[in-house]
Amino acid sequence: MNHLFRVAGALLIPACALLATPAHAQAQETFRIGFVNPDRVLREAQPAKQAQAKLEAEFLKREKDVAGLGEALKAASEKFEREAPTLPEAQRIARQRALVDQDREFQRRRREFQEDLNARKNEELQQVYERANRVVKQVAEAEKYDAILQEAIYINPKHDITDKVIRALNASTASSTAAPAAAK
Repeated sequence: MNHLFRVAGALLIPACALLATPAHAQAQETFRIGFVNPDRVLREAQPAKQAQAKLEAEFLKREKDVAGLGEALKAASEKFEREAPTLPEAQRIARQRALVDQDREFQRRRREFQEDLNARKNEELQQVYERANRVVKQVAEAEKYDAILQEAIYINPKHDITDKVIRALNASTASSTAAPAAAK
């Protein structure tokens, strides 16, 4: 029985301490948390769309050139397959070598194109990420958030501030593009 009183006392002391804590002290310790979906920011924010358009314009000609090489290789390969049975051995071997060289060149150009595109894409995305992170920090400070998460298994939609971040990012983009135009 004495043991039961000790256990009950041990449980009541912390409970009483919580009750004795002033209500304003508990209210001051609320922890505000927000969530930002970085994938949505990269899909929907104006700076991300502008970066994508810039990359497409920058790499459009090279992409067409590489696609043209691929089509030329395919056409040459089909032509060779049609004509191969009637070609003399030496000519057939020479055209096979030419096709292998053409394929090697196509693969090299396609790989270089992809590497250059990926490098530029990473550069542009890094700039968008940096701007987005600055905006997230501004929103968090303005609305007094204690923590902003970018990855979570589950987030209650009431904590999702992605729309606010996208609007602020778009507004900052609009004001930064309007400022140089006004200076002209």
